[in-house]
Amino acid sequence: MSSKKVTDVRALKAYAHPLRIRLDRALIIAQTATATQLAEMVDEPVSLVSYHLRKLAEHGYIEEAPSQGSDGRERWWRPAAEVFDMHWKDFSDYPEGVAAYVGAGQQVIQARMQSLLGYVGQQAAWPQEWAASAFGSGRLLKLTHEELQEMAEEAAAFCDRWTARSRAAEESGDGRDREHVELQMYGYPFKP
Repeated sequence: MSSKKVTDVRALKAYAHPLRIRLDRALIIAQTATATQLAEMVDEPVSLVSYHLRKLAEHGYIEEAPSQGSDGRERWWRPAAEVFDMHWKDFSDYPEGVAAYVGAGQQVIQARMQSLLGYVGQQAAWPQEWAASAFGSGRLLKLTHEELQEMAEEAAAFCDRWTARSRAAEESGDGRDREHVELQMYGYPFKP
C-alpha cells in the first residue's frame, strides 16, 4: 500500500467523523476485517459500523478485500492506503475547504490524543520493558517555514523507514514480541 492524497472537500468532510476515524484506525490495525469484527473492536452496533464503512469506501479510504474463507455473506474490508495525506494548501483557497480541513484536523487530533491519554493512564499495566521503552518528547524551536518544511520531509522519511522495517520484520515471522506502536509528531508555528 502507498500514500494517497486527499484533495476533495467532500472526502475530507466524510472522514471528519469520530466513528469513521476510529474505524479507520481499527482497520489499519486489523489489516482486513468485517463490519462485525470492527463493530466489536469499536464497541458499536454492526448496522452503524456498516453504514460508516460504506461512507469510508465511497470516498476511497477503504476498499473491499478478498473474502477470508468465510461463507461469503459478509464483506471484508481493508485500508485503501497506509497513509492519507491531507494538507492545508489543498483546502486553503476557499472557506468551505478551510472549514472542512479544520474540522477534520480537530477530529484526528482528538482521536490521537485520546489514544495517548489512554496509554498514559495504562502505562503501569504494561510490562516494565514496554513502559520503559515508550517515549514522549517536545521541543520549542525557532525556524523558517523552509526549515519546517525540511523537517517535515525528514520526519516523513524517518516514519517510512520504520514502517518498512516493521513490515519486513512482521512478514519474516521473526517470532519476537511485537506490539502496535503509535508515533505522533507535529511541527507547527505558534505565538507565545
